[in-house]
Formats: sequence, structure tokens, C-alpha cells
Amino acid sequence: DEEQFGPALPVIKYSDPEEVLEQINSTSEGLGGSVWAADVDAAQKLAARMESGTIWVNKHGELDPGIPFAGAKQSGIGTELGATGLDEFTQRKVLNIAR
Repeated sequence: DEEQFGPALPVIKYSDPEEVLEQINSTSEGLGGSVWAADVDAAQKLAARMESGTIWVNKHGELDPGIPFAGAKQSGIGTELGATGLDEFTQRKVLNIAR
């Protein structure tokens, strides 16, 4: 069991959302995932219960530079993109000066 990195998109066809949710959430990884369905509301409810850092509905891999991107579980440490991601690469310094 290794975390999948693209350019590949694994596809798991399902008929029972609870069964596929259990399968997805049982992994030790959780960088990202996507749910594809005709019923967007049902897909959104399923996506909200997935244990992943980023989840897309009816698309995959689109990242907005203004929104933080981070994994869940064993999928990496830290955050990229957004103000939170910028903080990961910034060392803050405070200067106290008496005059």
C-alpha cells in the first residue's frame, strides 16, 4: 500500500457510499481525493466525511494559490499555498528597540 501520485487518477466504482467511505478512510494516507457523481449534493456529503486534506467534487487536482493545501494522516507535514503555506516557509522575527 503506497500513496498514489499522478499523473494517474485511480477510479473506484461504487454503489454503496458507506462501503467506499469505509475503504477510503481505512488507509493511512489522505493527501487528496475526489468524488464524481451526477448528484452533486450527495457527492458533497460523502466528500465532507472523507479523511483527506483536499477533496474535489466532479473535478480533480485544481489548486488555488490563495487556499492552503495540506494532507491528512500520514500524507506529509505542513501546508503549501495560501497564507498558511507562506508561514511554513517564513521565519518571523520580532525586534524590540528602546530609544
